[in-house]
Amino acid sequence: MKRIKTGDEVIVTTGKDKGRQGRVLRVLATDRVVVENINVVKRHTKGNPAAGQAGGILEQERSIHISNVMLRNPQTGKPERVGFKLLADGRKVRFLKSNGEVLDV
Repeated sequence: MKRIKTGDEVIVTTGKDKGRQGRVLRVLATDRVVVENINVVKRHTKGNPAAGQAGGILEQERSIHISNVMLRNPQTGKPERVGFKLLADGRKVRFLKSNGEVLDV
């Protein structure tokens, strides 16, 4: 089980986008995440008329390492550490370290 999942609101802690926040679009198998409007790069693409693709300069999000983001606490809006615990019914859930709030219900 990963500490960050698709759809989580995260804050970037290091790098050129430090302090910015966004929603996780994808979690890759190589411990990397793609965050909405974070690490946006321009890619120059060549057109392909046979496939109906236009050429030009495209902007797209690239992945960043999962260690460079922290989960955003919905109440305080600050970055938060995440832990795991077992519930009474045997389920393993994520929780916020500061206040013990369970994330996965």
